[in-house]
Amino acid sequence: MAQRHDLVGLTVLALLSVRAGHPYELHRLVVDTHKDYVTGLPRSLYHAVERLARDELIIPSATGREGRRPERTVYEITAEGREELATRLRRLLERPDPDQRVLVAGISLIGVLPVPEARRALRSRAAALEAAVAGLDAHLAGMADNGLPEVLGLKLDYQRAAQAAELAWVRGVLDRLESGALDWPDAVKQSLLERASRGDGHERQGQETDH
Repeated sequence: MAQRHDLVGLTVLALLSVRAGHPYELHRLVVDTHKDYVTGLPRSLYHAVERLARDELIIPSATGREGRRPERTVYEITAEGREELATRLRRLLERPDPDQRVLVAGISLIGVLPVPEARRALRSRAAALEAAVAGLDAHLAGMADNGLPEVLGLKLDYQRAAQAAELAWVRGVLDRLESGALDWPDAVKQSLLERASRGDGHERQGQETDH
């Protein structure tokens, strides 16, 4: 489930892997990059920062104040944090989950992984989906052989259709990665840096509650 995966903490790690930042800046990037799977803002983000700092996956690197704005603590990701980020993100991409927000989060952050790692993770997901679809096909066929009414299998039929559609999409992404049509050497980092820079000039006083 989303809580089990700590999607907010994962997102904080991913953003800090691009560059150090303070919580309000991270909040703005989450909103500007439409990471709608992150809920409970801004409280959930500040709580995630506290958890990650407690676990030494991120550390404060500077504290400062600009004008009349609240004092801000800038955080940076640690080496352990980078390893944890890669591990968590690969897990999200490799394993199908009933909660679709998990896949949305994994795809949203996939650019922080090297392309070969992302490709391997998606191959694992495709294999798991193929097995799931085959299992549902067998179950549905067994129900039909036993003469059960088709209506009793509608739930399984829906699950099969949903997983087959996801499998087709994952295979399409893999085809684009294999052909080189989809790549992200430095594109993700540059895009986030540009968004952060554009945002520096339009913050509004009184809007943030920084640590």
